[in-house]
Amino acid sequence: MKCPYCGFTQDRVVDSRESKEADSIRRRRECERCNKRFTTYERIDEIPYMVVKKDGRRERFERQKVLSGLLHACEKRPISAGKLESLVDEAESFLMDSPERERTTAEIGELLMDRLKTLDTVAYIRFASVYRDFKDVREFKEELEQLLSGKEAGKKGKHS
Repeated sequence: MKCPYCGFTQDRVVDSRESKEADSIRRRRECERCNKRFTTYERIDEIPYMVVKKDGRRERFERQKVLSGLLHACEKRPISAGKLESLVDEAESFLMDSPERERTTAEIGELLMDRLKTLDTVAYIRFASVYRDFKDVREFKEELEQLLSGKEAGKKGKHS
């Protein structure tokens, strides 16, 4: 395993635990060069889960790719890494529940946007701007107006 901090390939396992669902093993490792600790997860390699892209291509589902997109959207926002990890877990579970072992990127993206909308509206708008690929400022403005009108409706409903 390569250390994510210094790139050294020798480490020692400090702690190993089975996940709550018993579908993976979590290992805490310590680099033998820089002594920093990091976590790895081991999972059984099965038939891959696939995502269907907008152009019809099929690609293997990559947790890290989804997490990377969420990290960009949530940069400098008050959302914990654990919360982001659980969003990725939810997207992966959604994919696993598919009888065909595949979902469209549209379905996964909508699920993530729906969850982000309740967590942090700024992160939601950032994610939506990349995911929905707004063509111009007008489309972006329409999305903001929908979001704001939904918030206003929610406020009115609480005080009525």
